[in-house]
Amino acid sequence: MKFAAIEKLSAASAVMLALSSVAGIGRAETRASVAPEQSEVATLSAPKPSWIFVNRGFVFPGAAIYDTATGKMLGMVETSLLADMAIDPAGKYYYVSETMWTKGWRGTRQDMVTIYDSAGLKLQTEIAMPGRILIGGRRNNFVVSDDGKTAFVYNLSPASSVNVIDLVKRKFVRTVELPGCASLIPNPGVGFSALCSDGTIATVAIGGAKPVTTRSASFFSATDDPIFDNFAYDKGTREAVFLSYTGQVYTAKMGATPTVSAPFSLQAAAGVRPGDTRPLDTNWYPGGGQQLALHRATGHLYVLMHMGEYWSHKAPGTEIWELDVAAKKVVKRVALEEPASTIEVTQEAAPKVIVSGESGTVHILDAKSWEEKFKLEKAGSGIILAADPS
Repeated sequence: MKFAAIEKLSAASAVMLALSSVAGIGRAETRASVAPEQSEVATLSAPKPSWIFVNRGFVFPGAAIYDTATGKMLGMVETSLLADMAIDPAGKYYYVSETMWTKGWRGTRQDMVTIYDSAGLKLQTEIAMPGRILIGGRRNNFVVSDDGKTAFVYNLSPASSVNVIDLVKRKFVRTVELPGCASLIPNPGVGFSALCSDGTIATVAIGGAKPVTTRSASFFSATDDPIFDNFAYDKGTREAVFLSYTGQVYTAKMGATPTVSAPFSLQAAAGVRPGDTRPLDTNWYPGGGQQLALHRATGHLYVLMHMGEYWSHKAPGTEIWELDVAAKKVVKRVALEEPASTIEVTQEAAPKVIVSGESGTVHILDAKSWEEKFKLEKAGSGIILAADPS
């Protein structure tokens, strides 16, 4: 009996060995028939009007490049945490204002503007600078002049200042002290401007041996009705569009002496009661992290709106209001399926509106039909930039 059992086991083992051998031969033949892997390096074109750059958020660094025409991810610009990104107006480079340490979050601190080429996303150089403010989600802390020759980096160490970077010679130029001001605006032919806590616009002329700073008259109250710092700038008209917490819309023409228009109510432009500062008063208010986006060619402003009280400016939007700025009229109100805290618009003739929320899902909407074209899961929850080719 024992022998018979062993004999049966041996037969079974022989069958298993035979099957294993056949399987092994099959695997060997499969391996032999597959061509060896070959690596290749893809290149990108200059940024197109349909491209967006999605900051992945606080936890995951990097700015992912998506083509809204296809919904496909094209690449990623390397960024460290709390970095700011800007795009070369000529489309040749991507600039990152960032800070890192030699030992993670400790060691020797290094502040720099890092330059990548747009074709291969390869590191070109690093421009060391004295410092920069460490804060995420602010699109106007790092701006590039309209001609692409100069970059301006907001700093706070401990007072407000701006680092001026020569992007042609690729070197740090100087730090300009700017007490009480932030939120930078390119000012062609002059230098740059900034919003200030006393309600003025500070303008810094950098062409001379020493920078010269002037201030406009005060036009808003940073205490009673502040202006969102993620405002929009149109390099074609050289105008900035500001929005206050209560929904007041301002435009400012850049120049040696910027001129600011009289404000009007966004809510009144939609035919509803204007926003105010009364406590416990519920109304439509703008809100979110990146609250507005401007389509330059049409002058239409897309704003995230929600029902809430004054000081609910961080609340995500439940609707998008499309405002014709010149006509001072809201031409469309669109309800969102899920709240959004970030909004951007592509600079195409037929634009797409991009929204995202805390989940990191990015929605690409047709700005005319409002049909959802693509839904990008876990694309990013940070600031979104749209390419604006010259």
